[in-house]
Amino acid sequence: MSSETKQKDILRGGQFLVKETACEDIFTLEDLDEEQKMMRESAVEFVDRELWAHWERFEQKDYAFTEQCMKKAGELGFLSIAVPEAYGGMGMGFVSTMLVCDYISGATGSFSTAFGAHTGIGTLPITLYGTEEQKQKYVPKLASGEWFGAYCLTEPGAGSDANSGKTRAVLSEDGKYYRITGQKMWISNAGFCNLFIVFARIEDDKYITGFIVENDPENGITLGDEEKKLGIHSSSTRQVFFNETRVPVENMLSERGNGFKIAMNALNVGRIKLAAACLEAQRRVTDEAVRYAKERVQFGTPIIDFGAIKAKIATMATNAYVGESASYRAAKNIEDRIALRVAAGNSHQEAELKGVEEYAIECSLLKVAVSEDVQQTTDEGIQVFGGMGFSADTPMESAWRDARIARIYEGTNEINRMLSVGMLIKKAMKGHVDLLGPATAVGEELMGIPSFDTPDFSELFAEEKDLIARLKKVFLMVAGRAVQKFGPDLEEHQQLLLSASDILIEVYMAESAVLRAEKNAKRFGEASQEAQIAMARLYLYEAADIVIKKGKEAIVSFAEGDEQRMMLMGLKRFTKYQNPPNVAALRELIADRVAEDNGYTFD
Repeated sequence: MSSETKQKDILRGGQFLVKETACEDIFTLEDLDEEQKMMRESAVEFVDRELWAHWERFEQKDYAFTEQCMKKAGELGFLSIAVPEAYGGMGMGFVSTMLVCDYISGATGSFSTAFGAHTGIGTLPITLYGTEEQKQKYVPKLASGEWFGAYCLTEPGAGSDANSGKTRAVLSEDGKYYRITGQKMWISNAGFCNLFIVFARIEDDKYITGFIVENDPENGITLGDEEKKLGIHSSSTRQVFFNETRVPVENMLSERGNGFKIAMNALNVGRIKLAAACLEAQRRVTDEAVRYAKERVQFGTPIIDFGAIKAKIATMATNAYVGESASYRAAKNIEDRIALRVAAGNSHQEAELKGVEEYAIECSLLKVAVSEDVQQTTDEGIQVFGGMGFSADTPMESAWRDARIARIYEGTNEINRMLSVGMLIKKAMKGHVDLLGPATAVGEELMGIPSFDTPDFSELFAEEKDLIARLKKVFLMVAGRAVQKFGPDLEEHQQLLLSASDILIEVYMAESAVLRAEKNAKRFGEASQEAQIAMARLYLYEAADIVIKKGKEAIVSFAEGDEQRMMLMGLKRFTKYQNPPNVAALRELIADRVAEDNGYTFD
């Protein structure tokens, strides 16, 4: 653990809402060390050579080609980044694992899915929960690409309610093995995997149990046909049927009844990694849109020069920039938290589990925000291409279809929205995040007389940071009163939770972008960061509009009369811009810079 990590006051998960973060205390892509930069270059080179150059093959349901590319990724070490050295991996930090997941996932959703399913939910449950014998036996094969993994959780009747699965595990009379019987569906990598992480229920246990199951057709395992899907055409997705499949008792993963916990913690990691996996897709789609817009001439002018196209390019670039800012901010927080736990004597397994779990709120927020941004980016990419974008002869069409699954993976966005608010409230109840004090202070502020003093906004981002602080008050006002009114029944008011979550998302994403742009302006000079500053300002302006809309929806859903009027006045006060930016000029500046660079270069 570095001295910087020791000295820095690392915020706990969710504390971004109630504590101010200095720009110097966040990690950005500009902070990558030389080793990490080399890893990024290697990943980009691999994608350009092996994946992007053959993107049409992934649209032809060439599952064998996906497996072939996965083997090459294994040979180059990309499957082993997060695996400890003791089990054949590189043992890199969390930021480095995010980095590889990010840049290796941009060419096609088919490979991205195969890579994520194998390195994440196919391998991590063993490295984080397995016994020493299990790790020694299986993890080196998974790290090298000799074997591939898959994750069997979802069942026909159990989607978001993961613990309601009906797959059964029955202990044999001699106590040496379990017989597993049941049906799993939507299993990524099923067609070529060697090993399944399977969740089943023993007797009438309240919670499911995890098992490591080798893929042996002679042991009661059969596969359904490849699913016909909207996108990710060359990602092998099949049903898996277990019929009295024998699994040695020593292949139980962790303890009996611990399967639900394994599944949830695997999803926490999967959510932030999914956000990372959506970033390079945004960059590449933006690059393609810019190149096409510069070449496409209409009315005697390249369409890149039209304001309507510039607005789209600016939005695409801004989404990528903000997604990067928030994703790597959270990744470094997780890495630092893991380092603190290791320094305190925790094992690697415990440190990583607790480190990621600490930031489960941020993982959910990122999953939602970035998965929706990549969908918007690919949609705008099609629009820039016009009729050609709708053609399967260009990569825009397939990128749009592939992006759609990201809003369903790792828990639907609706589930993650509600989870983020629910987890934050639970943290507050445990005393991990002080929401009560700040929420009470906001309530008192609403009852007081507003200040009419003109604040000093002479410093860079002074007004933006003031606005972000007030947007946080909107969440505290809405959530604080909702908790007070509904108590434990709040989870039944799903539309209210969705609105509150959108406010939380916009606060975290906007703050991350502003802090990154501020940090870079301080160290590189404002002149060189003009486009980054513009993107941070543009995103915040649009985020404030979302907060106004969602705040109003939330308030009128549960407040009435004088209380409603007071909260709506508070909403107006907290979201007011003193000096609104010229958003058209911001978009022009961003788009011109991206056009000049022939694509997205802010990473």
